[in-house]
Amino acid sequence: MSHIPQRKEKDCLNCGTIVQGRYCQACGQENVVPHETFGHMVKHFLYDITHFDSKFFDSMKFLLLRPGFLPAEYIKGKRASYLNPVKKYVFTSAVFFLIFFGLTGGKKTVDFDLDKPLTKEERLAYIKKGEKRMSANPANTKWAEALLLLKDTGRVLAEKDMARYWDDFNYISISGRSYNSQEEYDSVQRSIPAGKRDNWFQRVVQKKNLALRKKYRNEPEKGFTAISDSFLHRLPYMLFVSLPLFALILKLLYIRNKKYYYADHAIFSIYHYIFTFILFLILFGLDKLTDIPGLGFLDFVMALLFLSGGGYLYVSMKKFYQQGYGKTFLKFLLLNISGIILLAVLFAAFILFSVFEI
Repeated sequence: MSHIPQRKEKDCLNCGTIVQGRYCQACGQENVVPHETFGHMVKHFLYDITHFDSKFFDSMKFLLLRPGFLPAEYIKGKRASYLNPVKKYVFTSAVFFLIFFGLTGGKKTVDFDLDKPLTKEERLAYIKKGEKRMSANPANTKWAEALLLLKDTGRVLAEKDMARYWDDFNYISISGRSYNSQEEYDSVQRSIPAGKRDNWFQRVVQKKNLALRKKYRNEPEKGFTAISDSFLHRLPYMLFVSLPLFALILKLLYIRNKKYYYADHAIFSIYHYIFTFILFLILFGLDKLTDIPGLGFLDFVMALLFLSGGGYLYVSMKKFYQQGYGKTFLKFLLLNISGIILLAVLFAAFILFSVFEI
C-alpha cells in the first residue's frame, strides 16, 4: 500500500466502478489522488525495491538451505511470501548470462594455436598425406606445392602455413565423407545408385559444409570461432527450451502419482534451474580466485560444490515428491541419464542452427 492520500471520490479512475475501500474491487487499482509529489514517488520507489529485495533474499535462503521447500510451498498455494519463481528465473538467468558473456567476451572460443611450429612428426604426417593425394591425382598442383614446402628442411613451417591444405576436415558432417567442392559432391552422388544417395537433409548439410569451407578456406580457426560464438549466444534459448522438456521427464517418472500435474513438475524444474544458475555463478567466482597464489585449494572446493549439485537435486526430489530413498534414487539416476541425453540432442540441434546462421 502506498502513502499517497486516498481520494474522497469513490469512482475508480481506471474503470469507473464505485470503490468500497481503498482498492477497486473490479480492477484492483488503488483509489488515491493522481497527482503525487516527488517525495511520494521516491518513497514508492524505495518501497518497491526493498519489498522485492526482502522477498528475493528470503526465497534465496530457502532455495539454498532447504532443497525442495519452495516448490512444495508453491503448489500448496503459499505464494505471497516468496518471490514468483518465473520472475526469479528471469532475474537469475539474466544475471548468470550477463556474467557468463562478460567472462567469455573478447576471448577466443576456439584456439588452434596455428602459430606453433610443426614438429618433425607432424611434418612427416603432412608429407605422407601429400604423397597419398598425389598418388591418387598426379595433377594435384596444390599438394605438389605443399610437398615442396614440407621437404625444404631449412624452412620453418607452422600450422597456419598448412591451413590451406586442410582438405579433409568438415565443419559439420553426418555422412563421414569429405569432399573438396560442390561439383565433386554432385558428381559422386550421380555415380551411385539412387537408393544409396544422400537424402534431402544430408544434401543440405553437405552443401552448407562446403560453403563454409570455401568461405574460410585459409582461416579454418575463424570459421570454427564463428560457429562457437553463434552457439554461445543461443545458449540461453537452449536452456529455456530444455526446461519444459526436463519437466516432461519428471512427469513421466512420476506418472503414477496423480497428485502432481505437469505444471507442478515445471515449478520444481524452474527452482532447480535457478539453483543451478546460482551454483555456477559461485563456481565462476571461485575459478577467478584460483589464479591468486596460495588459493589453489579452491579447485578442490569447486569440485565438491559441483558434485553437491547432484546431492541437492536428490534431496529436492525426496522432499518434494515424498517417496522412499530407494525409489527416489532410482528416479534420480533415470532423470540424470535422460537429462544428459536431452541436453546432447538439444546441443546438436542448436549447433546445427548456429552453423546455418553463419
